[in-house]
Amino acid sequence: MSERPAPPPPAQRLRITFAKRGALKYIGHLDLAKTWERILRRAQLALAYSQGFNARPRLQLAAPLPLGFTSECELIDIWLEQPEPLDGLAARLMSVSPPDLPILDIAEVPLRAPALQTLVESAVFRLAPRTDADPGQVAGLAERMAALLAKPHLMRTRREKAYDLKPLIRALHIGEDGALYADLFSTPSGTGRPDELLEALGYNTLDFDVQRVALRLRSDATELPVLPEGDLPPAVF
Repeated sequence: MSERPAPPPPAQRLRITFAKRGALKYIGHLDLAKTWERILRRAQLALAYSQGFNARPRLQLAAPLPLGFTSECELIDIWLEQPEPLDGLAARLMSVSPPDLPILDIAEVPLRAPALQTLVESAVFRLAPRTDADPGQVAGLAERMAALLAKPHLMRTRREKAYDLKPLIRALHIGEDGALYADLFSTPSGTGRPDELLEALGYNTLDFDVQRVALRLRSDATELPVLPEGDLPPAVF
């Protein structure tokens, strides 16, 4: 059996910032990646592919977003075999994208910069009581936040394993809009989740609208390993 010829090396890497709104909050991480594959193909971009007989497009989503939550700051890196001018590219992609997936920014990044997932340090979430929630079920947000922060540990269980939520909380504050803003760490040993934070506060997650409003990337990215020559990633879901 003859070997498949190696694909041409990527010529450009783009980082796309996009929102995930409306009904798309019920689309999981894997389905979102497949949605992006369809968008990029429909826009007729020259996607770079991994080597081998099961070649996959080279793209990376920054961080999974739990089902039921919206976002204004999602990131995806894509690799292209042919450079594309950035002018007009967002409109071109949005013309073949679902209506609840607007593109907010596109920037070029070095081809062999660290993998996008390794750059995410924390995520900021806005947790706002739903307008149709029972006021008594969502009251006392500031008081509960202060009591939670005063505790030395917040032991929780995820997938039958115990963990401490407290070290995964970078910052909490009440905004001028009355919503709780939670900056939660994303580390190799664990990631802070807004739904588990709400449960630790004694609330029902269904009584709150949860939106990711910022992804904080590491400022010391130069200390992270760069992608080696010939080892660019395939699709990472």
